[in-house]
Amino acid sequence: MPEPISCIQANWPLAGSVSAITSTRKGGLSHSPYDSLNIAFHVDDETELVQQNRQRLITHLSLPTPPLWLNQTHSTIVIDAKDWQDGIEADAIYTNQVDQVCAVMTADCLPVLLCNRSCTEVAAIHAGWRGLADGIIEKTVRCFTDPPEEIFAWLGPAIGPEKFEVGLDVFDHFYAHDHQASSAFTSTDDKHFLADIYALAKQRLITVGIQQISGGQYCTVSDRERFFSFRRDGETGRMVSLIWIPSK
Repeated sequence: MPEPISCIQANWPLAGSVSAITSTRKGGLSHSPYDSLNIAFHVDDETELVQQNRQRLITHLSLPTPPLWLNQTHSTIVIDAKDWQDGIEADAIYTNQVDQVCAVMTADCLPVLLCNRSCTEVAAIHAGWRGLADGIIEKTVRCFTDPPEEIFAWLGPAIGPEKFEVGLDVFDHFYAHDHQASSAFTSTDDKHFLADIYALAKQRLITVGIQQISGGQYCTVSDRERFFSFRRDGETGRMVSLIWIPSK
């Protein structure tokens, strides 16, 4: 028997009014190196096991509808859930409809979940460094009818600031957009830095007008027991972050 499924509930002021959850690696059927709750088909896990893992998660969370899975490509493409179709390429999804489960997969990249104060609009963002630098947060926020001041953000599990070593190209990409980004980088030598993806995301959120920001205290690389990590293991599974507006 597999161990029980373990998920992380978004700890933010909207808890109880909107459903926002990230899975961990616990509670699935996949074998090493995908052990055990891998929900991604593209990582060469056994298709049947991934299907069973997805169904186990749907059942465990009592999801109102199946998640709207995206074919993520580190882009800045944002779609409305009403335009979703199987296999669609995008890295963020927005909806203002109840029971539409927005989903993004990660294993070091940053999942960002957004919801307005009245809990009538939500979005899920896959923010790798490239998408973050190129403006995927800003593009997603523009989908909302409510102003940024009325939007809350939760930052899910991602690579921590002590493990995310990057090159000068990554630093330059962020610095060219906003010089304040330099505060999220710690130089380790002439050509390498430790980057704080949480700090970089918070800078973008604050700049666009979002002040209510929660989460950001995890490290997928360091916490092997709970999280998949591509940076740590190379061949590995994926978690999923989900957000939806429950019907009353």
